[in-house]
Amino acid sequence: MRIAYGVMGYGRGHAMRTMSVLPALMQEHEVTVFAGGDAYDVLAPLFPTVRIPTIGYRYNLHGSHSLPRTFSENLAPMTDLLFGGLGMEQMAREFRERGIELAISDSEAWTHRTAQKLKIPRISFDHVGIIAYCKPHFPPDLWLTGMRDAVGYRSLMGIPERILISSFYPAEGKYPGVKVIGPMLRDEALRTKPTRGDYLLCYFNKGEHQFLPQVDRALRLLDHPVVIYGTPYRGKVENLDFRAPSNEWFLHDLAHCRAVLSTAGNVLIGEAIHFGKPILAMPEDAFEQRLNAYMIERMGVGMRAEMKRLTPSDVDRFMGNDEYYRSNMGEHARDGRAEAIATLHQYIEELGGSRSKSRVKKRAAARPRAGRVLQQPA
Repeated sequence: MRIAYGVMGYGRGHAMRTMSVLPALMQEHEVTVFAGGDAYDVLAPLFPTVRIPTIGYRYNLHGSHSLPRTFSENLAPMTDLLFGGLGMEQMAREFRERGIELAISDSEAWTHRTAQKLKIPRISFDHVGIIAYCKPHFPPDLWLTGMRDAVGYRSLMGIPERILISSFYPAEGKYPGVKVIGPMLRDEALRTKPTRGDYLLCYFNKGEHQFLPQVDRALRLLDHPVVIYGTPYRGKVENLDFRAPSNEWFLHDLAHCRAVLSTAGNVLIGEAIHFGKPILAMPEDAFEQRLNAYMIERMGVGMRAEMKRLTPSDVDRFMGNDEYYRSNMGEHARDGRAEAIATLHQYIEELGGSRSKSRVKKRAAARPRAGRVLQQPA
């Protein structure tokens, strides 16, 4: 089939999840990736990719989400998305020219809405769906925010024909066709044997805004080496080692660190649990990440802290409990990639396989049979 695979461009987690299944899908189908932002930078060198608009948070000088900037800088793309502007027209044209027959979306709204407009079957494959398409499992202090985000996400994306959710923790679907599986682990992660190092690995998905002075101070006062990804800085300063983006080296450092301090993205948490690395989660001011951080504490595999109020004692307390967190890892480690690939193939067959087979039969019937000569034009 000819498939459009839309990938949300805010952060790199969506692209990492896509990379874990895309090669298997491309062995049997003609797939075009539609992505913008960080996801485009990751995927375009490896797969046929069309650049599309991206919406995302904007930050203030304190490292928090800036509501005025987020609203003003996303107003134009959101207007395009909701009311059918130039971007939506270009997406529809790309779909028609490429003969797209089915769409898969990882939290990517333009792909969802274009497919819906063209009456093309849709598969949702992401983690945010655990908020919108599963029965509520929110703690009391996050309940209203969670219900608000669930309604908002369903309003933006609709309810696709099939819904696949990859999560480091389980949940129960509330609609037919919802399936929840474990986190996606890349081949490199499965091939890498973890060891216990002495350094703390830090990752920030928007480090130019999130690596605040209090975070810098808390890390410099540690008695451990610290390896840091996701900031604009490079090189070693005291006990801090700032490194450039690299999928390969980051995974190596994750497998061999003592523990992880990071924002609370689903993909990284799943990989950290796989390697048995305790997680100190500093969630962004977004419901999904706040829920992820809550689940980390509930599962006993780490703790949560506020980025704006991080202190050296927070990190020391976390590092002092790492044996306890490590002891809980085994019961939560899962790999959902094989199940994801099998399920996606099943969904594709259910939604479009029969139509594709019908078209193949029609094309075969239209071909001249043996011994038959087509009339030549005069």
